[in-house]
Amino acid sequence: MLVKPFAVFAALAGLVLAPALGTTTAKADDWEPNKPFEMVIMAGQGGGADRLARLFQSIIQKNDLSPMPVLPINKGGGSGAEALRYLQDSSGDPHKVMATLNSYYTTPLRTNIGVDIAEFTPLARMAVDTFVLWVNADSDIETLDDYVAAVKAADGAWKMGGTGTGQEDSLVTAMLEQEFGVEMTYVPFAGGGTVAKNLIGGHVDSTVNNPSEQMAFWKAGKSRPIAAFTEERIDVFADVPTMRELGHDLVYTMQRSFVGPPGMPEAAQAFYVQLLTDLSQTEEWQSYAAEQALVTDLLTGEELQAYLLAERDLHEKLLSAMDESGS
Repeated sequence: MLVKPFAVFAALAGLVLAPALGTTTAKADDWEPNKPFEMVIMAGQGGGADRLARLFQSIIQKNDLSPMPVLPINKGGGSGAEALRYLQDSSGDPHKVMATLNSYYTTPLRTNIGVDIAEFTPLARMAVDTFVLWVNADSDIETLDDYVAAVKAADGAWKMGGTGTGQEDSLVTAMLEQEFGVEMTYVPFAGGGTVAKNLIGGHVDSTVNNPSEQMAFWKAGKSRPIAAFTEERIDVFADVPTMRELGHDLVYTMQRSFVGPPGMPEAAQAFYVQLLTDLSQTEEWQSYAAEQALVTDLLTGEELQAYLLAERDLHEKLLSAMDESGS
């Protein structure tokens, strides 16, 4: 009997989402960057990870949280493999950090790139991001039942846009296919912003964009949220039901964390943990998170590393179940 990916997720979610605050052994004032430091982004421009990194750049500058500037750098090639390998090859470098998403787990599990995330230096999880099923506002689809009927009628020709292959969006797509017994044509793009634009342009029929990636189009009346893959309704989309409300146990989230390369000095780790902790308390970040449906849930140090490794184990099961189902 096949194990549904979402069933595995539901069974293990309680083990991996428990928040806690970590500590570091070094004092944050023992070290500080003496040149601009890179903030490597595991995705292309315009997506949730890219937006977040550039927001953090502005908050850090505005609030004088670092004596040196931040340089966001997109390395989204190979579903984040480019960024992972780059950080791996920067072992010991105290002037590089990386903004992660769930491809932090799935890409090393899918491709032999010589990366073990257990070797990276945990810094901070800033938030947990959410997923929503979207269609173009010009569509006749108003409800989940309408959506399932339209996908079935398309008989495999329905185009679901998403970022990468074998990572977050394709996992959620596989969950939908298994739950409703449908087949979709998955169309991968380099980043969530590009996915959102292709929905509005009519090049794909639906997406499971994070709210921040569709927010501008939704506010402009160009996209329509159908259902959320969350435990409870998202405040920003108070009228949008969750999949669970509609009778379908489909829940999936994405972490927004930062890590350093292997062998980062403890004093540098402490500096970045403190910087990100201070950033998490700013009004700019709290306001942005609320507006973009991000769940702020700071996690640092060894507790963060334990969370990341537990999530890797979870995603290994999700990917295995997806492969067994042929999705």
